[in-house]
Amino acid sequence: MSIPRPEYPRPQFERLDWINLNGEWTYEFDFGLSGRERGLQKSAGFDGKINVPFCPESKLSGVEHKDFILAMFYHRKITVPADWAGRLAILHFGAADYECEAYVNGKSVGIHYGGSSSFEFDITSFVEFGKEADLVVRIFDDTRSGTQAKGKQCSGYKSVGCSYTRVTGIWQTVWLEAVHPQGLRNCRIVPDLDNGAFTFIPKFYNDQNGKTLTVKVVSDGKSVGEETVAALTGAPVTVKLDNVRPWSPKDPFLYDVAYAVKDKNGDIVDMVNAYAGLRKIHIEGDKVYLNNKPIFLRLVLDQGFYPDGVWTAPSDEALKHDIELSMAAGFNGARLHQKVFEERFHYWADKLGYLTWGESASWGITAFSRGANHYKAPQAWESFANFMAEWKEVIERDASHPSIIAWTPSNETWPGDDLALHQRFMTELYDATKLLDPTRPCNEASGYHHAKTDLWTVHIYRSNVEEMKKALEPEDGGIPFTHHREWEHGYHGQPYINDEFGGFMFIPPERAKFADNTWGYYGMDLKSEDELCARIEPLVDYMISLPNLSGYCYTQLTDVEQEQNGVYNYDRTPKVTPGKLAKIFGKDPYNK
Repeated sequence: MSIPRPEYPRPQFERLDWINLNGEWTYEFDFGLSGRERGLQKSAGFDGKINVPFCPESKLSGVEHKDFILAMFYHRKITVPADWAGRLAILHFGAADYECEAYVNGKSVGIHYGGSSSFEFDITSFVEFGKEADLVVRIFDDTRSGTQAKGKQCSGYKSVGCSYTRVTGIWQTVWLEAVHPQGLRNCRIVPDLDNGAFTFIPKFYNDQNGKTLTVKVVSDGKSVGEETVAALTGAPVTVKLDNVRPWSPKDPFLYDVAYAVKDKNGDIVDMVNAYAGLRKIHIEGDKVYLNNKPIFLRLVLDQGFYPDGVWTAPSDEALKHDIELSMAAGFNGARLHQKVFEERFHYWADKLGYLTWGESASWGITAFSRGANHYKAPQAWESFANFMAEWKEVIERDASHPSIIAWTPSNETWPGDDLALHQRFMTELYDATKLLDPTRPCNEASGYHHAKTDLWTVHIYRSNVEEMKKALEPEDGGIPFTHHREWEHGYHGQPYINDEFGGFMFIPPERAKFADNTWGYYGMDLKSEDELCARIEPLVDYMISLPNLSGYCYTQLTDVEQEQNGVYNYDRTPKVTPGKLAKIFGKDPYNK
C-alpha cells in the first residue's frame, strides 16, 4: 500500500534522514473520556483502521464518522533506525486537532494544545534504537467549548450556512526525523531587499561553545553569498548577496539556502536545505507596496476544504492545483480564510508567485465573539490564552515564506457587552503579532471591529454597484466604511481593502445542489455563466476605479459543501469557460 502524502512536509527546512509515518494506523473513539482510565495509552493496537493523515470525518480516512468526536486514540508501531543512535529522535506532527498527547510504550512523551500549528516531541529517551515500539496518540477535541479555535467547523451536527464538516485528530503528516543534539531546531529568514541581503535567525536544540553555523546562499547553482559565524540561538547571521534578484508574482525567483552546523571539534553535525525569496512588503500612506512599488491586491477567499479530505488535500498536486486555478481566474493571491494552511501550500505559493494573507482558524474563540451569552470573562481569558499560544507557533513556522505578505489573526470580531475588554484583546493581538514579525502588516480583525490595525478591512457584500457605492462612499463622508463606528477606533489613513465581497451563487445547469440547505449570498436566480460574469464585472470595475481602495477579496475560490458561491465547483471543475473570469479579475488599476 502506497503512503499517502509521501512528500517531505516542510520543504523550507529539509533534512535527509526522516521517516514518513502516514498510512494505516488503528484507532478507537473515546466518547466517554474514559480512555486513559481504561489504559488505552498502553495499547498495542485497536480494532478500527484509519488512513493517516486524513481526519476520521473524511472519506479518505476510511472512517467517515460525521458525528461529534470528543476524544479518540490512535496506534501504530514505529522503529527508530539503529543507525540514528547518537542523534535525537524527533516525532513531528504537521497538525492535530485539538489537544494531542503522544505515548511511547505507554509513557507520555508530551502534550500539545492547538488544532492548527505544527509541533514536535523528542522521544529519544523513550525508545530503543533499532527496536520496535508502540506509538499511541490521544486526542481531545471539543469544538463547542468556546475555548479553542475551530475555524469553519460546524458547531451543530449538520453543516449549515458557512460552517462545514468538522476535523478531529491528526490532519497533517506525521514523521520521525534524526537530528544531532547540537542541530538546528529552525531558522527564521528575513529578506532585506533594499540592502541586498538575507538575515537568518537560528534556533538550536542545544548551544555549545565553539560551535559554528555556515549559511550559504545559491543562485542558479552558483554561490552568491556565504557567512560562517559562532553559533548561538537567536544571534542573527546576515548574508550580503552578490546577485540581487527580487521575488515577485511576475518572477517568483527563489534562492537555494544551505545550513551547515559544525561542533567545537570542527565536525559537521547537521545539514539542512532551505530556500528564500528576496522581497519587501510595506505600507506608505494608504497604499501597499511590494518591492517598493504599489500593488493592488486582487485576492480570492480560499477556505481550503476538500470533498474527500476536508481540511487535508488529497495530494501535494491538489495544493498546487488550487493556486493554479486561482491564478487562471485572474487573481494574484488569496486570503487563506479561517484555516492555517499546511507548509506545502506555502511552498507552492512561493514557487508560483502567489500572494497570501496568513490567517488563523479564530472562530470558536469566546474572546473574539459575543456569542449567545455575551462575554464570560474567565472563558474569554482562557480562550485568548489558548489562541495566543497557537498563533505564536503559526507565525514562527510560516514567517520565512515570501508569498505571505500579511497576517490576519482574527475574523469578524464582536465586542459583546464589554467593548473595553474586546479592544484590549485586539490591541494585544496586534502588538504580539508585530513583535513576532515586524516585517509584515497585520490586519488584526478582518472585516470588523478594528482596534489597532495596519490595514483597514471591511466586508461589504452588495449585489450591485449602486448599493456597493453607498457602502464604500457613504454620503455623510464617513470614509472608509465601518460596520459600527462607535465600536471601532478611528481610521488613520491605512490601506482600505474590501476583503470580502461577491458570494454570487451559480450552479451550472448540469449540476445539482450539494444539500437541501445550499445557499449563497446573492445570485440564486443566475441561470448561466454569462449572467454570473455580468453581476461580478461591474462591481470589480467600480472598486478598481476608487483611488483610495487598495484591494479586494472575492468570495470565493470553490464551493464548500452547501455554500455554493465559488467560481469553481467543490470538485474543482470550472463553472465558467476558462479565460472569462481572468478578463474580469485580472484587471489591475496600477498596470493598465
